[in-house]
Amino acid sequence: MLEPLSPPLGAVSRRRSLAALASLSALGAAPALAQVRIDISGVGGSRIPVGIVDFRDDAKASAQPIAAIVRADLERSGLFRSVDTPPGLNETSVPVWADWRARQADALAAGSVTRLADGRLDIRFKLWDVVKGTELVGQAQAVHPDDARLAAHRIADTIYEKLTGDKGVFATRMAYVTKAGPRYSLVVADADGEGAKVALTSPEPIISPAWAPNGRELAYVSFESRKATVRIQDVTTGQRRVLADFKGTNSAPAWSPDGSQLVLSLSREGGTQLFVINRDGSGLRRLTQSSAIDTEACYAPDGSKIYFVSDRGGGPQVYRMPASGGAAERVTFSGNYNISPAISPDGRTMAYITRTSGAFRLCVMDLGTGQVQQISDANDDESPAFAPNSKLIVYASRAGGKEVLMTTTLDGKIKTPLLVTLVEVREPTWGPFTR
Repeated sequence: MLEPLSPPLGAVSRRRSLAALASLSALGAAPALAQVRIDISGVGGSRIPVGIVDFRDDAKASAQPIAAIVRADLERSGLFRSVDTPPGLNETSVPVWADWRARQADALAAGSVTRLADGRLDIRFKLWDVVKGTELVGQAQAVHPDDARLAAHRIADTIYEKLTGDKGVFATRMAYVTKAGPRYSLVVADADGEGAKVALTSPEPIISPAWAPNGRELAYVSFESRKATVRIQDVTTGQRRVLADFKGTNSAPAWSPDGSQLVLSLSREGGTQLFVINRDGSGLRRLTQSSAIDTEACYAPDGSKIYFVSDRGGGPQVYRMPASGGAAERVTFSGNYNISPAISPDGRTMAYITRTSGAFRLCVMDLGTGQVQQISDANDDESPAFAPNSKLIVYASRAGGKEVLMTTTLDGKIKTPLLVTLVEVREPTWGPFTR
């Protein structure tokens, strides 16, 4: 039987101690803005060759030009590779198709940035199919200079969707926890890790952030009152409220798909068990009735089932049960220590962390066949979360002795470290399509 953990006085890693099973992983705090750079590694089979020409007057947009952001977004998806592009082309140009076919580009994008009289930036672009010699899409948007990065992410989303048929996630946001010295911070950033803004700082641990389906709120566990309580915060206004402050520990919040309620792990009646509560704090109801530790719950995307971690079989494994409660069935069978389940928004895949010979590694399971694939060979992976289009996973890991965030394709062939300098970074959660 696993022993419940007492409130931490220092940082405790979930992957090392079953804060997964007591949800008391202590993560980190960041100084004001965490700057992240992209580094692509791995080879992902057949990728679409696309040319992104530097936008005319691109330097007017931001320190990082629009085209460079678009290129990095597309490469990070694992589905595209950049083709070298000479300058000079923009959205009003007529491409010389033979030249671009000679460069082996399948698609081509170019644009311009113009500063308007009111200070806004008029950002325009076109995307062409080089193989067919046709225009695919043209767009224009006028944005405040502070929103230039968001405009670039939206361009990347448009290109991604036109060329793949799936929605892009580059304009979505992530939240994560950082630690710098003795201070913890809850950080909200773009999906590439840039544009980070601190939503909350505290000398006490902040853990288990979870995005609401509306994309405006985060639930998380705070120790600012020297015990684990669950709070909800509006990331725009900063307004926050206590959702759960019951006797014992209050931990591991997860939203229902419709945002009307959350499932929590509470020890108010003795052992750590799962409870459901309405978003306004009413209607608390116990879901599990075991003598084990039940925690780290998450909903299936259709809201019909809840996946969670329990040691009811002797060691931590992933189980699932009806969302209303009832009999639970075991889901993971490979290995004797499996924690931190996350279900893809399309309901097809489960990501989780397994312990193998003392190493904590990211795995994915096809929920239709039960087939499992280990997609990381690192030693300290934790806290996987899916992109809202189900095509990428973000997770925390360790590289070069530092805590980093990683994104990976589901086959593990394209991994992107989001490198945050001088701070530890943990517990990422990927926001929905609502920005």
